[in-house]
Amino acid sequence: MTNNALIASVEQIESQIFLIRGQRVMLDEDLAALYEVETKRLNEQVRRNQERFPEDFMFQLTAEEFANLKSQFVTSSLRSQIATSNNPPGRGGRRHLPYAFTEHGAIMAASVLNSPRAVEASVQVVRAFVQLRQILASNAELSRKLVALEKNYDIKFKAIFEAIHQLMTPADPKKKRPIGFAPWEKK
Repeated sequence: MTNNALIASVEQIESQIFLIRGQRVMLDEDLAALYEVETKRLNEQVRRNQERFPEDFMFQLTAEEFANLKSQFVTSSLRSQIATSNNPPGRGGRRHLPYAFTEHGAIMAASVLNSPRAVEASVQVVRAFVQLRQILASNAELSRKLVALEKNYDIKFKAIFEAIHQLMTPADPKKKRPIGFAPWEKK
């Protein structure tokens, strides 16, 4: 096994995971770079083993999804694609919309590439997805606890909330003397 320092850190991989169609995915270009193969070769292997990549493992982005992704992440790894994606064929850049791989699709891609680097890097990919899942789970747990606390303390602080609401509502306007100097009127 090679040195893990040569493989991207979990944090670097996490920055390449996007939320598309409600799923956390990595793009083909990012996976190919991580597995140290050309994007073209990765996609060739995926096409040759299409039965291993059902829709919940991998899908191709629509033009609208790709445009949205480009507009959100101008400085990401897509920068080179953005600069060249509008070029005519034969001028470099992407000629096809990118593929998005879920966690399972990324692991399957490593298995079809069948290289030691891909297998080793897939371990880091799994760790990144797991870490994101743990972060999301802890946020959900924190949210549930907060809602429970709000319900518990709503009863106890109801009087305080009512007092605050009374202070926030404007008082009935009473006839006030005008500000400034004016001659006194006798009634």
